[in-house]
This record gives sequence, structure tokens and C-alpha cells, in this order.
Amino acid sequence: YDARRIQVLKAVPNAAHFALAELEKHFDVVIITQNIDDLHERSGSTNVLHLHGEILKGRSVKNDANLYDISENIKLGDLAPDGHQMRPHIVWFGEDVPMIETAMEICQTADILLIVGTSMQVYPAAGLINFAPKKTPIYFIDPNPAISSADNITVITETATKGLKRFMDLSQSN
Repeated sequence: YDARRIQVLKAVPNAAHFALAELEKHFDVVIITQNIDDLHERSGSTNVLHLHGEILKGRSVKNDANLYDISENIKLGDLAPDGHQMRPHIVWFGEDVPMIETAMEICQTADILLIVGTSMQVYPAAGLINFAPKKTPIYFIDPNPAISSADNITVITETATKGLKRFMDLSQSN
């Protein structure tokens, strides 16, 4: 994770990140992301739920409630303030996804569900679509969509950047 942290620190948000942040100027937006980077925040999004943790945060191996900003490597022997080994604040394989219930609640109250940049293959996150109310419009943006259009689902077969522009055009015409 140390090498990935360095990559994240060098990465920059793309136009899709900025487009999602722009939506906050007009709508109450909650971004639920499987990504462990901070690119949504750096693009201006203020309400981001990280399902799988955050690479720029650390926590104790014994206490996942207290988070600490980190930008350097975590070494064996680096201790959190509670005296236990520090570890990345990342959901590892086999661990529960602690924010999944919050994400379910958000989806249950969504007026519109916009799904961008996911293959819809990673569970439990891929199942969040099932928590949206039946009449909630769902827009799925992906160049190789894993789901098809249905009564309340509009599939936009584009990259995130192009698809978000098309979504904005569609939503303004409705």
C-alpha cells in the first residue's frame, strides 16, 4: 500500500471527477466510491463515502474508529496513538465493508442514482443498485456496461467523462 499511496499523491482528478463536483452546485450529491484515493475530494466534492477505505489515512490494528492522516510509508513498529501497530485504513480481502449499511441507506433515499466507473462485478458494492426505490431513475455510465437498460435504468455506453456530459444533457432535457 505504500507504493499505491505514492501513486495516489501523484495522481490528479480527471474531468469526470470535476463534473461530479460541479453537480453539488445544483443538487444534494453523495458520492459513494469504491476507490481508496482522494481524487473526488481534490476535485471539489464534499460529501464522499469511501466504501473500501482511504489510502491516505491510517488506523490502529485494534481500533478502526480513530483515523490519522498519513502520507509516508507505514513500517512494522509504527504505532498508532493507542500503542498498537498502525495499518492503512483499507478494507482488506475477507474484511467487512463497514460503510455498506450507510451506503444502502443513501441509495434507499436517492431521487436519482448515477453509477459511474464501476464494472458492477465487485460485491457488496454492486448490489447497492438494488436498494434504490423502484421508480428512482438510474443512470449507468460505462463503456462496457454489465447491465442493460430497463424501465428505470438508462445505460450510457461511454467513458466516465463523455458519459457524464451526456447525462447532464439528458437530465437538463427532462
